Amino acid sequence: MKTGRILLRLLPLASLLPSLLVVLFCAFMALPAHAQTPATPPVDKLQALMKLMDDPDIRKWVESGGKADAAATPVVAKADGAEVWEGRARKKFRSAEAGFPILLSEYSAASSRVVAEAATRGMMPAIVYLALILLAAAVGEWALRRLVRAPEGSTLVNTIMRELVAAGAFAAITVALFFVADWPPLLRAVLRSYLIAALLFRLVLAVARILRAADSISPTMYRRTLAFFGVLLFGMATALLTVPIGINPDAAQALAFVVSITMIAIFIEAVWKQPAGNPSVRIKALQTVLLVVLWVVWAMGLHLLCWIGLFALFLPKVLKAMEHLARAFTTANWPDQPTDSLKAVLIIYGVRTLVISLAIGWLAYVWNSNPLNDTNPGSISNTIVAGFLKSVVVLLIADFGWRVCKALIERKLASVSDEGPLTPEEAARRARIRTLLPIFRNGLAAVVLIVTALTVLAELGVEIGPLIAGAGIFGVAIGFGSQTLVKDVISGVFYLMDDAFRVGEYIQSGSYMGTVESFSLRSVRLRHHRGPVFTVPFGELGAVQNMSRDWVIDKFRLRVTFDADIAKAKKLTKVVGAELLADEELGALIIETVKMKGVEQINEYGVELGFAFSTKPGSQAMVRRRAYAMLRKTFAENGINFAQPTVQVGGDDKPEAAAAAMLKLAEQRKQAEAAAGGGEGT
Repeated sequence: MKTGRILLRLLPLASLLPSLLVVLFCAFMALPAHAQTPATPPVDKLQALMKLMDDPDIRKWVESGGKADAAATPVVAKADGAEVWEGRARKKFRSAEAGFPILLSEYSAASSRVVAEAATRGMMPAIVYLALILLAAAVGEWALRRLVRAPEGSTLVNTIMRELVAAGAFAAITVALFFVADWPPLLRAVLRSYLIAALLFRLVLAVARILRAADSISPTMYRRTLAFFGVLLFGMATALLTVPIGINPDAAQALAFVVSITMIAIFIEAVWKQPAGNPSVRIKALQTVLLVVLWVVWAMGLHLLCWIGLFALFLPKVLKAMEHLARAFTTANWPDQPTDSLKAVLIIYGVRTLVISLAIGWLAYVWNSNPLNDTNPGSISNTIVAGFLKSVVVLLIADFGWRVCKALIERKLASVSDEGPLTPEEAARRARIRTLLPIFRNGLAAVVLIVTALTVLAELGVEIGPLIAGAGIFGVAIGFGSQTLVKDVISGVFYLMDDAFRVGEYIQSGSYMGTVESFSLRSVRLRHHRGPVFTVPFGELGAVQNMSRDWVIDKFRLRVTFDADIAKAKKLTKVVGAELLADEELGALIIETVKMKGVEQINEYGVELGFAFSTKPGSQAMVRRRAYAMLRKTFAENGINFAQPTVQVGGDDKPEAAAAAMLKLAEQRKQAEAAAGGGEGT
């Protein structure tokens, strides 16, 4: 093929052949006279050559560089993917069928070769060294456990530390004993493969023991987990020795079938050993059929699809067990922390992200090591699988980052509550934080969602450049069609920049009034003091009257009779103001106590006196009600009466009419005092 490609590249030079011949002819003619003169070619051959050069077909072929022949060469059609997969699947079944009869003999012969190589160096069989190394590592781990005893009433944290330290000691001793000797090549390959499997199994054992200590898995599930990973790791270690120790590939394929059947049998046994009635027998039978189908899929070479099915069945249970372990760990280590604290979020969702990432990594390994995988990096199958796996990783990272940011925001919001005595500056700062952080959280959620979606599309092979450009044009069109929405959003931004109101403050704008409960990107939520809730777009607020900022001045008027002593009323008001300041309940709310400003107006019924006081925002109504009651009582006790409309009736019997009017007025005063006394009591 390489020679053919070279010839095809040289064919275009054939058009220069006549010129080359002329140059060579001239060069030979220019040689010295003593050079040997070549024999003159026959005339008939020269004529034949010239006639061929004049042939149009020959000239066309020379000018085209021989492309006519290349075009005439038949092209062999490339087999499609289904045909390739079918051929490889058939080859796999035939290989396993041929390998079953020679399975034991092949591995027995390979073992004999390893033993023979070790014997030439005066060494024992590999299984002896493997057993001695693992035994020494187990003894070292046991000695460490005896040396560092677990305290009584050991917590889950101590259990985790003890198991991890023990597994680390086992691994350190195993690695040290492996590197301490110079093993022969075959013996070294066998020990390396099975010792790696043993170390991985020891790690699985440590994790299973921790899950068992946290009651995340049952004892039967604990045993099935160890059996499954034991079979899986043994099969992987043996498969890695196929080439180093010269095992027939057919026998290796047969062993892979045996290992896979054993693993599926463990899964089926786990399905039927679940608690009776949960799930039902029908669900268990369906799961069993699905497991058998997954094994058939694996046997046909679709390893990735098989593992995806297994993860779909059992990964939710693994995640539930690991989440239970993480929550138990955080509760045992930080019992005073809430379940949604930053530490809990980091550990719980970090463990979940780690487990799913390991599953994705395993799927990637299975896909790359699958012999049915198309080796072309630009193929559709590689693009889809790689994009899917990368998309899942992107979603995991985005979810974990969002939950951490949300936990940080929630912790900050919890730290700026209004509990305890606060200075006005600190109260204002906390109110501003409670106002801005929820909006920032919503904006961050939108940014994370958009960036994640675009990244996933990019990983799936979608060109996001035109999508972003189209979104910009679409956004401009939407902006023209939704001017009200844009107005609301921009108005809200400026309200927040101006610090016009905060969460918890009482505001009034037009016909809307209430306490600010929350914000969104386009509206504010107001709770009226009588209960109704207003959701008002920012664009409709207009001028905002904030009734809860810094302080409040409240003014009111009282009408007294014309004969009332104004100076005495002012002195009595000072007494009432002093009593209000001394009140345990209201004194802390009053900034400036009640004072009488003087005569505001004189009308036909009496004299109107003006009063004023200042309090902390939201407390003016309570202070005003108490001031009313105290002033009424104090004025009545000191002979200052409140003015009321009177009617004087004229006639012949003036004394009798005047007496009747006075009786009626006295009765009205009694009724007014009784009503005022009842209101004060309530």
